[in-house]
Amino acid sequence: MKLISTLSLPAAFALLLLASSCATTTETDRPSTGTSADVSRSAPTTASVTAPDPAALPAPDGTAATTPGATVDALDAPSAEAATATADPEALSTAAASAERAAARKMTAADYKYQLARANLVLKTKPKDGRAHLERAKAYSNLKNYKDAKPDYVAALRTMRGNPDVYYNKGVNELMLREYKAASNDFSGAVKFRPDDKEAFFGRGVAKMQMYQYKAAVSDFTRALAIDSLYADALEYRGISYSSYDRLKEARKDLKKAAQLNPEAEKSLRRYGKGNSMVRGGNK
Repeated sequence: MKLISTLSLPAAFALLLLASSCATTTETDRPSTGTSADVSRSAPTTASVTAPDPAALPAPDGTAATTPGATVDALDAPSAEAATATADPEALSTAAASAERAAARKMTAADYKYQLARANLVLKTKPKDGRAHLERAKAYSNLKNYKDAKPDYVAALRTMRGNPDVYYNKGVNELMLREYKAASNDFSGAVKFRPDDKEAFFGRGVAKMQMYQYKAAVSDFTRALAIDSLYADALEYRGISYSSYDRLKEARKDLKKAAQLNPEAEKSLRRYGKGNSMVRGGNK
């Protein structure tokens, strides 16, 4: 799978949220290696987190992350809404949520626009309908209107505070907006209610990577792999994270296995399997 579907991050998003199937980013579209990682190999969707392009990950220039409150404990804490909520008995199972994300990845822009119109119609007569707000938020996200999606995710939480799908998709949307700490907290909310959701752990790992918290990211990718040992994106990004603090043996092992499962990971093996340190201040 590609962080942020709903981010197809070196998730998905998927960190994301990300369900749309848009054209992949070209080499000339990628940011320079001195910038923070792009959150998707391809345009995101709210269906799953998409893996960021490894070529766009930060270069080893020694720069530390400056996100306020970005300690590991703070990143693993659920958002305030999730922390005090109880599980929604009507929430989808992990298998059902995964199937829904897969279906969303096959949708077109026309499908998302129809989804948006349908949600708008419901909200005209039921302005507090949480599921309609969630549907509209996901439609906006998949149409890349990430800022427009934000208030609908907030509105959905007013009546769906125990639903992991709200937190997962909200987290992917935040990855696309580069709101990484908020994304990490929302993915934490998703795994609170659905602890076997590998994509939510992957999304949180991606958010941590964006803040240079590579050791903490390894923990999340490892948890995703405990659920699915053949999760190629998690292997690839755990390998990159290991490389960031000179765990070269582990990095090579993960990256070689990832490349066997997904040929696109061969680029990461060539770049990060040679022992180039990427240690950041956030890893001390």
